[in-house]
Amino acid sequence: MRANYLFTSESVSEGHPDKVSDQISDAIVDLMLAKDPESRVACETMTTTQRVILSGEIRCAPMYDKHNPDWADNGGWAPGAKDEIEQAVRRTVREIGYEQEGFHWQTLEFENHLHGQSDHIAQGVDASGNKDEGAGDQGIMFGFACDETPDYMPATLDYSHKILERLAADRKSGAAPFLEPDAKSQVTLRYENGKPVECTAVVVSTQHGKGYHEGEKEAELKAYVKQVVSDVLPAGWLTDATEWHINPTGAFEIGGPDGDAGLTGRKIIVDTYGGAAPHGGGAFSGKDPTKVDRSAAYVTRYLAKNIVAAGLATRCTIQLSYAIGVSKPLSLYVDTHGTSAAGVTDEKLETAISNIEKLGGLTPRGIRTHLGLNKPIYRQTAAYGHFGRQADGDAFPWERTDLVDELRAALA
Repeated sequence: MRANYLFTSESVSEGHPDKVSDQISDAIVDLMLAKDPESRVACETMTTTQRVILSGEIRCAPMYDKHNPDWADNGGWAPGAKDEIEQAVRRTVREIGYEQEGFHWQTLEFENHLHGQSDHIAQGVDASGNKDEGAGDQGIMFGFACDETPDYMPATLDYSHKILERLAADRKSGAAPFLEPDAKSQVTLRYENGKPVECTAVVVSTQHGKGYHEGEKEAELKAYVKQVVSDVLPAGWLTDATEWHINPTGAFEIGGPDGDAGLTGRKIIVDTYGGAAPHGGGAFSGKDPTKVDRSAAYVTRYLAKNIVAAGLATRCTIQLSYAIGVSKPLSLYVDTHGTSAAGVTDEKLETAISNIEKLGGLTPRGIRTHLGLNKPIYRQTAAYGHFGRQADGDAFPWERTDLVDELRAALA
């Protein structure tokens, strides 16, 4: 690892068009898991000017069953189920804050093209006879943790998220009524001896009310953003040399899906580690937890965070890989980047993880059971990152550090 360098990460707000799509997709996941914890969901969302379109594959017995003859005339949908889905979509857009001419929760046009999951996929994923539940897809998944922040996250991404969370909170509380939902941030930090010590550049672009790109209104907006950044970053990191870019293109009144079409799964680096760690390539939002793109990415984060929290390393990357329909992972890889504690090797950590019984062999079922993933908890993951955060005042299950003692004991 280099000791001295600059590094940058970006974040986008809940009102960014891709994040609107992610949140809608995860609202559908939550709706179906609330009805049936064994639901299968792969929901894709497109958002554009005054329009939301859903597509994808589902299985949720209380809402949809393509084999139910009583629902055949309704395309396999239970009575009222389509209306529930539309209500979930409109509620999500309303909660984000879109009541604009070009995108309004109440008047947008909605299309639902969800349909039944392929029986050929289902036969590989479902448990049957002596066969355990298999992975919902093939692929590689990565988890990461480091000691740069109290949340064990890369500092550049952590603070990029927190800037936008503060803007959204102030917008919704009325403290910053000139803000609109769409926004992006970017933070560049200077590292000395591998630790962040200074912010060299900040970029914030935020959608705003009419006229806040010129004159006194522009000055008010820029002064507000600078104060937010100053409040969020550690004391002393901002200096006279810090480079500022606040709404550098000028006016930003047209935003969200009206300004740029949004799609589920286009912000996977924002969702994870801001470029500070590898990414397997699979998106999370819109997928139920049998899809290892999601559940295995969560458990690798859980394992990496517990390793760092246990003091076994200051930086840790973990990879898992799977084959569709196969329960046992094909590989487990641990890399502590030369930061492990005395006597701790990456190979020993791999053995320790493999021998912790309650992890269930890191099978899809074992992951879901240990982390309790068959619950409607996903809409709140879909903005400001899936890692290093709390939801509803409590940590997501993959953010717990309840494996620390067992890891230490296994390496004693």
